[in-house]
Amino acid sequence: MTAHSVTAARTRTGGPRDDGPKILEHVMGWTLVVVVAMLVAQFGLL
Repeated sequence: MTAHSVTAARTRTGGPRDDGPKILEHVMGWTLVVVVAMLVAQFGLL
């Protein structure tokens, strides 16, 4: 292996993958938005 191919093989740093349940990410994101909005309304911060 050349030095370029070795470094190219190691560029992945363990972040989120492209595959996976996208609907779960959307549901969890909107749940977080709703919870934050409820807390803001409850504490009268707006």
